[in-house]
Amino acid sequence: MKEFEQIAALDRDYVLQTYERYPVLFVRGEGAYLWDSTGQRYLDLLSGIGVNALGYAHPAIVDAVTKQVGTGVVHLSNLFHNEHQAALAKKLCEISGLDRAFIANTGTEAWEGALKFARLHANAVASSGGAKKTRVLAMQNSFHGRSMGSLSTTGQAKYREPFAPLVPEIEFIEFNDVAALEGSFDESVAAVCMETVQGEGGVVPVTADFLRTARRLTQGTGALLVLDEIQCGLGRTGKWFAYQHYGVTPDIVTVAKPIAGGLPLAAVLMTEAVAKTVKAGLHGTTFGGGPLACAAGLAALNAMDSEKLLEHAAELGAYIRERMIKLQSGCDAVISVRVMGLMIGVELDSGDLAKAVVQKMLARKIIINRTHETVIRMLPPYIITRAQADEMLSSFEEVLQQEQAAQAVGAQSMAGGTKIG
Repeated sequence: MKEFEQIAALDRDYVLQTYERYPVLFVRGEGAYLWDSTGQRYLDLLSGIGVNALGYAHPAIVDAVTKQVGTGVVHLSNLFHNEHQAALAKKLCEISGLDRAFIANTGTEAWEGALKFARLHANAVASSGGAKKTRVLAMQNSFHGRSMGSLSTTGQAKYREPFAPLVPEIEFIEFNDVAALEGSFDESVAAVCMETVQGEGGVVPVTADFLRTARRLTQGTGALLVLDEIQCGLGRTGKWFAYQHYGVTPDIVTVAKPIAGGLPLAAVLMTEAVAKTVKAGLHGTTFGGGPLACAAGLAALNAMDSEKLLEHAAELGAYIRERMIKLQSGCDAVISVRVMGLMIGVELDSGDLAKAVVQKMLARKIIINRTHETVIRMLPPYIITRAQADEMLSSFEEVLQQEQAAQAVGAQSMAGGTKIG
């Protein structure tokens, strides 16, 4: 406990206080488990918010990182080739159905790149005699990151407004509202941007009708369909990309979180038509595509393949969804269950209830989180077992019922007190 208190004190004194941290210090991980500084073991069903897709200390990641560090070549300038970057790009293009990859560090950096490439493409269309394209259609309730361009396309005022003014000519429409999309779209639109599954917005998947309409409209005018799969991509939903559930391929897609098993790595994938508008010197990154992260990325993707983790995510996700729907049928507090593979959202009827459930699950040494105030979000590692899922489901049901009952008693007490007074 002394070690935790010392580190927490340093954090309070020197770290910019942008996070509301839980009072836990994790010091070791293996598989789907973390151990804190007191030796307590936790089942991690959040995976660093979807990053640690292979859990902790996966042999493929450990081996790849150890070997690369052993060469002494951890970083190289992008003025030179390294042995892993092109191979990773090839793998990403093969599994996505797209043609080119720009390797970056983080999701928000990838999204910034996607927006820049969309602008380049729009300018190229206009310069060749096409309509001038300046407008970007983004989605209400979306989340694309913390940088200025990413914030400008994030459809939640609480994130955008403190940093206004932002990038102009970005308009927000209701997610999954086909009529709104069709009504807002014309030849001045450069890109339609969306998450295939809104993560921070409450684990809300795009509807097939909406995504296919966006594809039809953009293909007809030279505008681009730009998808953010930073949280839902690379196996999370049981396919390599969530858009593959819909039979739609975008012009640009961004990926990040699970790509390198815990190391910072991201990518912008695009068609050849988009890539042709990006000339040398127009975009770049210092650390993106470095040999260490790319070695880990290749190892992670190959492990997902060889261990059939996408199939496992689809099968276990279906089982969890069935159990959660059964829970919903007997619990009035559960408003909605939204599950695609191992991307799990359970919407409750109260933010206070959702917050209490997360805290009580942590007390039981199970890590989940709350997003969009009322939604319990779980992003477990792809290696999670059926037994671990059952442990989570049983605990979640017990905690939810206990907290619902406790809050009902509290509400009755307050009502009774008011009446007597």
